[in-house]
Amino acid sequence: MFNGAQKTRVTSMPANPGPLTPDDLDSAVQVSLDALREVPADAWDGDPASLDWTRWETVEHMCNALMLYAVQFGPKKPPMDGNVPFARAGRRPAAPSTMIRADTAAGPEGLLQVLESCAALTVAMARVTSPDARAYHVYGASDPEGFAAMGAVEMLLHTYDLIEGLGIPYAPPAGVCARVLYRLFPDAPADEPPWPTLLWATGRADLPGRPRVTDWRWDGTPR
Repeated sequence: MFNGAQKTRVTSMPANPGPLTPDDLDSAVQVSLDALREVPADAWDGDPASLDWTRWETVEHMCNALMLYAVQFGPKKPPMDGNVPFARAGRRPAAPSTMIRADTAAGPEGLLQVLESCAALTVAMARVTSPDARAYHVYGASDPEGFAAMGAVEMLLHTYDLIEGLGIPYAPPAGVCARVLYRLFPDAPADEPPWPTLLWATGRADLPGRPRVTDWRWDGTPR
């Protein structure tokens, strides 16, 4: 099930969909937030079928990733040998280690405000940072476009994880998905619709005639 992907059918991706922009990341953020606001209040402490974390903890992981992508370009000389060393901790041993936690007293609405705020910082840094800048990532040093694309993956794919099985409509923009694939998954097939292809490239769905992906990582190195 593609959670609404069938409603945005695109026969294939363009050969070169162009660079991924800060506006694309913002679009990914907004479509994800629209879906996450539909998660029932009593579901936030539950575990999505495909993850070991609760939905709340998964959103805090998303916050952590987006904040990390933003702060990597904060120093005038971005780090090339590791992440900016913010302290991190988990809510419990099995929870993700994060430098961002939302106040549980603020409820799901507050949690999503924290997510939107962290994402806005990533969008802003992608807008103002020189495209020639590079910063450390565990998969290889990347540029502002690469980090924006990584932020879009965090938003789009983990939102899919969080709402799977809840019957919430979800249709990420095909153009954004195409540019994410072109930037981070250059070996992905270009003859299928972008959103199902992104799900396939990250091990979440099948594509006709292709084996299921069981081990994957993106390539953030500058093109």
